[in-house]
Amino acid sequence: MATIDIRRPHGIGVETAKQRAAELAKDLESKLGIKWRWEGDQILFAADSGAAKGTSGKLSCSGAEVRVEIDLPLLLRAIKGKIAGKVNEKLDALLG
Repeated sequence: MATIDIRRPHGIGVETAKQRAAELAKDLESKLGIKWRWEGDQILFAADSGAAKGTSGKLSCSGAEVRVEIDLPLLLRAIKGKIAGKVNEKLDALLG
């Protein structure tokens, strides 16, 4: 079960949602060292080192919504609310 589970409806289409999801993944890769890859309409990600070490999850894109599921390691669960807030801000910026 994901520590953070956010669903966000959108009206931008699946291809645009995937492009914007990739932008988000690239940003997280450069800032936090998170490794990611596409698997169908999902981005799977994990951090093996750095500030987000032990974090993993997936970002799923459909024609109607984007869903972000994040599994936080024990040490980061103390700031779960702050992390969820940042994810929501990023989704607001990407999905409009």
